[in-house]
Amino acid sequence: MNKLQNTLLTKAVILVAGKGTRTFPLTATKPKALLKVANRTMLSILLDNLQGAVKEAILVVHYKKEMIEHEFGTAYKNIKLIYQEQTETKGTGHALLQAEKYLGNESFFVIGGDDYFEGEDLITMSKEFSAILVQEVEHPELYGVVTINEKNQLVGIVEKPANPKTKVVNTGCYVLNQEIFPLLKKSKKTVRGEYELTDAVLALAKKEAVKIVTAKGWIPVTYPWHLLDVNKRLLNNLRFKNDGKIEQGVTIHGAVEVGKGTILKSGVYIEGPVLIGQNCIIGPNCYVRGDTTMGNNAKIGNAVEVKNSIIGNKTIIGHLSYVGDAVIGDHVNFGAGTIAANLRHDDGTVKSQVGKELVDSGRRKLGTIIGDGVHTGIHTSINPGRKLWPNTTTMPGEVVSKDKQ
Repeated sequence: MNKLQNTLLTKAVILVAGKGTRTFPLTATKPKALLKVANRTMLSILLDNLQGAVKEAILVVHYKKEMIEHEFGTAYKNIKLIYQEQTETKGTGHALLQAEKYLGNESFFVIGGDDYFEGEDLITMSKEFSAILVQEVEHPELYGVVTINEKNQLVGIVEKPANPKTKVVNTGCYVLNQEIFPLLKKSKKTVRGEYELTDAVLALAKKEAVKIVTAKGWIPVTYPWHLLDVNKRLLNNLRFKNDGKIEQGVTIHGAVEVGKGTILKSGVYIEGPVLIGQNCIIGPNCYVRGDTTMGNNAKIGNAVEVKNSIIGNKTIIGHLSYVGDAVIGDHVNFGAGTIAANLRHDDGTVKSQVGKELVDSGRRKLGTIIGDGVHTGIHTSINPGRKLWPNTTTMPGEVVSKDKQ
């Protein structure tokens, strides 16, 4: 056993410096770590799941770092928080180097702050000296495919191979030690001018055993629609709870949580799991279907249907509207009769523009992705997978057939 072996980690380095361009327009106004699912930020979910595994977290920040610092302050529950800026975003390896001065001889976590990790997996990892968290996925060609030897140790990582040899991929969660830093300093830049942490981890694996730990519940959040996967996972644990006011004539099936000050008006029909925040007004006569989260101070009007969606704080879905399989930001106002379609006529998977690339979501049903502050005119129609950038507007009767910036 290595003399630096510890039985429990005390520190985590959480990488939250990136701009998150693939989750635009949601991250045009906030860092990716502050995107919400089940009315919790991605970073708070990670810190909750790290409770009991670490006592201190070094957050490597850059893009809109003030928002993260304002949201979390100097501690989150039992975890002390330290902020270290990565002034130039030169990759994950460069990001970890910024935290070196805070780390002693003990092993430590290195983890991305905007994916979903199960607490059980993190506790398992916290007992290791050097380890990488992996998971089998349906499309390994989108990730770093991991090669493992007969001793269950890391041998190789191939980024986005055209013909993956296995379905086991790197989740971006590691337990490392001080041996990683000399290797990082010797790393060469990639063609993109970045220093990749995986290069140093592979070099470490040649010097000492890097154990493979298999995850049970990692959900990568690469694109906006992946937030719906995390939302669904968290709502699976929902139980009925009512801190609001439910009028006569409301029908509720399944697990539904109603926040303080919220009013469910007569004729509202809800099929759980559904999470409704505080001080919302829902109805009358609307239909809310499963796997939906509504933020605080949201309003859902008469004869509205919402299904499998994330609705932000202070967002209004005006009467006679439909929202399905969508992610909608804060302070959005849907004019009456706005329809956000979620299904193609040919029944094919929905594609969505991400930068210069048209990305196949792999989803038969995907609605709109809408940034903060958007206002739609009455009778707006939005095609499946289309995005509206923050503070954009539509004219009455407009058909949104391509992203609106």
